[in-house]
Amino acid sequence: MHRQLHSMFVIAVALLVLALLWRLSSAPDVQLFGELHDRANIDEPLVALTFDDGPNPLFTEQILQHLQDADVRATFFLIGQEAQANPTLVQQIMAGGHQVGNHSFSHQRLMFKAPSTIAREVEQTDDVLRDLGVDGVIYFRPPYGKKLVMLPWYLMRHHRVSVTWDVAPENFHDIAADKDKLVQYTLDNVKPGSIILLHVMYSSRQVTMQAVPEIIAGLKAKGYRLVTVHELLRAGGKA
Repeated sequence: MHRQLHSMFVIAVALLVLALLWRLSSAPDVQLFGELHDRANIDEPLVALTFDDGPNPLFTEQILQHLQDADVRATFFLIGQEAQANPTLVQQIMAGGHQVGNHSFSHQRLMFKAPSTIAREVEQTDDVLRDLGVDGVIYFRPPYGKKLVMLPWYLMRHHRVSVTWDVAPENFHDIAADKDKLVQYTLDNVKPGSIILLHVMYSSRQVTMQAVPEIIAGLKAKGYRLVTVHELLRAGGKA
């Protein structure tokens, strides 16, 4: 009986440790190594609107039109293989004055991956973006926000800056399915220095696409100015 209880205790502790590691890997404000920014520490009413994934031929021009109509700049964290397949769309994003970041080459979770895989996912995307004319700093956003040991270690060793978020309305299924709730959650939770995470590049995210103009209008009505991530971090002395 004592041996059985000991085994059950060991299993319970192991499961608890795994759960804590999983939570740690997903926390947008925690990274074991290197530089991570989930927001900027500022009082000035600036926020950064960020979009993950793509570029997608069906939806990139639509979101760019929304941003142009509102006269605001955003940051796009692009998937390397999709950027490679749609170079004109990447150039349209840059032509609109928007910032481009690295969201890995194939958008696989980079946990428990070999260092060579991590290096390839990051560096292939950098190569694609540089070939398409992206200059200056290229911030990195982990796919699914997942990061544990090897990815942060690689990023630290290569002096790369991770950018996550502090406002992510789509993380809640009931909110993600309702345009008005998406808008309201974003406006209720944003604060000076916030980095907002949104997805608009696929048909499954069209509710978010519909919400974007209202989110922008609401932020402006609250006195916020929308800037790129680099401009936001620079305002906080971190760029």
